[in-house]
Amino acid sequence: MTKSKVHPVPEGQTCFPYLSARSAAEAIEFYKRAFGAREDSRIPMPDGRIGHAELSIGRARFFLSDEYPELGAISPETLGGSSPAVVVYVEDVDALVAQAAAAGATIDRPPQDKPFGDRTAWLRDPYGHRWSFASRIEDVSPEELQRRLSAV
Repeated sequence: MTKSKVHPVPEGQTCFPYLSARSAAEAIEFYKRAFGAREDSRIPMPDGRIGHAELSIGRARFFLSDEYPELGAISPETLGGSSPAVVVYVEDVDALVAQAAAAGATIDRPPQDKPFGDRTAWLRDPYGHRWSFASRIEDVSPEELQRRLSAV
């Protein structure tokens, strides 16, 4: 049988955060309410856990599953925190932060204009994941950024 030539890296798919939650189904509903996420796919397993789900926030995609300790998929709740953060650019960071707070997200740092040209906020979802949302407000050259940082 002849196999067709398939590109090993699907177009536009190079790196995605893969999150785990104690209750992935609840997390999916939270991400829809809080971040306006769209659920693109969900694979339920026979034991009732979600084996894999794919979600999008605007053009940003991420994956999610229930905890599978036997496979090393452990949630921040079980670990007692999370080191990595998911960074997502959105059209209106202020509106998204207000929506997320109303849905139950914790605002660690409210939206602020940053010297690198973004308006950025940091949040934590009820499942222990850290999120940074940003909207680009100006293009800043490396030289201008260095000047701004040196002036601080």
